[in-house]
Amino acid sequence: MMTYIWIAAGGLIGTLLRYQINLFFTARLGEAMPWGTIIINITGSFIIGLFAALTETGGRWAVPPEIRAFILVGLCGGYTTFSSFSLQTLALIQSGEIARALGNVVTSVVAGLLAVWIGATAPLWLARLFRS
Repeated sequence: MMTYIWIAAGGLIGTLLRYQINLFFTARLGEAMPWGTIIINITGSFIIGLFAALTETGGRWAVPPEIRAFILVGLCGGYTTFSSFSLQTLALIQSGEIARALGNVVTSVVAGLLAVWIGATAPLWLARLFRS
């Protein structure tokens, strides 16, 4: 049960950080390019990679599983799920699963774009359906 509490606390902190950092960069750089999101994805990927490597079995730092979950799942997951995607893709590459890594990238990006398009256009489809 404590692991869930640690993850929830990390998620809360990560989410609030993401929100504030996005506001900061959007206010300074504008909305023409989503720089806040890009910076969040890059920094989140760096943090999850660094912490995962330092705390893995046999790593430099021995941390309790709850703290590892707090940082990797909660904090990084709340900050950006892109970091989890990046870490999992790297793990596939490092294990020699290049085709699966590419499949993960292509499937995630293409299916994600398709899903967001379907979600964004679904209200129009539903309005037409129920107007008839």
